[in-house]
Amino acid sequence: MRNAHFKYYSTNLKSPSVSFSEALLRGLAPDGGLYMPEVIPSLTEDTIRRFSSSEYWEIASAILSRFVGDDIDISNLTDLCRNAYDFSIPVEKVFLNNYILRLDQGPTASFKDFAARIMAKLMNYFVSLKGVHITVLTATSGDTGSAVANAFYGLGNINVVVLFPLKEVTNIQRKQMTTLNKNISTIAVEGKFDDCQKFVKQAFLDPALSDLSLSSANSINIGRLLPQAVYYFYAWSRITGSITTPVVFSVPSGNYGNLMGGIIAREMGLPVIKYVIAANENNEVTEFLKNGKYNKIVPSIDCISNAMNVGHPSNLARIVAFYGGMMDELGTIIKDPDIVRMRNDLFGVSLSDSETRSSMHDSYKSYNIFLEPHGAVAWESLRRFKSSGQNMHGEDQICISLETAHPAKFIEEVKSQTGISPDIPEKFRLLEDKPELFSTIDNNYEEFRQLLLKLNNKN
Repeated sequence: MRNAHFKYYSTNLKSPSVSFSEALLRGLAPDGGLYMPEVIPSLTEDTIRRFSSSEYWEIASAILSRFVGDDIDISNLTDLCRNAYDFSIPVEKVFLNNYILRLDQGPTASFKDFAARIMAKLMNYFVSLKGVHITVLTATSGDTGSAVANAFYGLGNINVVVLFPLKEVTNIQRKQMTTLNKNISTIAVEGKFDDCQKFVKQAFLDPALSDLSLSSANSINIGRLLPQAVYYFYAWSRITGSITTPVVFSVPSGNYGNLMGGIIAREMGLPVIKYVIAANENNEVTEFLKNGKYNKIVPSIDCISNAMNVGHPSNLARIVAFYGGMMDELGTIIKDPDIVRMRNDLFGVSLSDSETRSSMHDSYKSYNIFLEPHGAVAWESLRRFKSSGQNMHGEDQICISLETAHPAKFIEEVKSQTGISPDIPEKFRLLEDKPELFSTIDNNYEEFRQLLLKLNNKN
């Protein structure tokens, strides 16, 4: 049942609660915090069971309708979901009760398509309704930027500015952003993803930019987060229709929006017994889970799973808030979360690049499956959970590992570990000869501010 007065609070607890549309269009709360739903609605067991015979867009509409209040009627929301999710979502059985959820079949071949597509449609709906124009800022370590650029491309009332670390994205990831133009502007930063993310947050709080009507399409925006709860329900619904059958998900984790989406799904009623946090060498969260002390990694460590090269994930503030604590935007723990409960729900693993490559090699050799680095981290992390002694159900346990990008996005790494090149989607081939257009700046906020003002005047 929908709640007409559904509200969102800031994790910094210094801004008033707002509606879904306000949280969506603002992106970041005025106090620098992230918006969280005041309550996480629960689904009835009958509703969840019916998902087994529902299309993906129907599941998305059923879930998102619980969070939008009366900001959009159900028929319009359903139409937006139907238009957003027009691609396949394979759930691949590997062996026994072990599955891979392939979130790599969307327009940009990344799991980021699932949130970006519906988010763009919702934002466009609300700005058109209000008759306003906004500028969407997005920091990316690779896939977010391409998914957002594709999803927002050509929308008349929305300009998009994407920042990416110059030396830390693949050629395909870069070209998916830099060959679009129109209302899409891309900026390469001589720095890390964390620097790009910091610039976005600074811009929201910068009085000199107060006239730009800024929003964000990063997972700091609640509109990016909520759609990520949907594919957990979908994967469960394709494998088992039993509400009493618990599952384990292994989640590649960088900025931790993917994990937070899963936590929301479980809180809504999805029978998840454990989430495996699958991280690369940027292990600040897995270490926090072990010892209860949080230390950012500055600068973040370069790993082949580049979307996870995050030394201070924004969504950790939401996770801390969910478990009863409080963390500010700088990463300071103001109130400790319930670490015992966190350890009960979450299992952390951190892999080196050599271990990631071994996972890519072994999964192909043993099961004839192609995994790119992020999916390989999740697959090996799941194996470690199963052998940890915490898996109480043995081989009967249903385990689902998330593959978050198409292997062809990391073709050199995949080929080096399997000896075979994965099939290259036609949409990647079409990028080869397209001209690129992007700006390059130093790791300097003032330079970014001036360029942002220049881009706004141009538009």
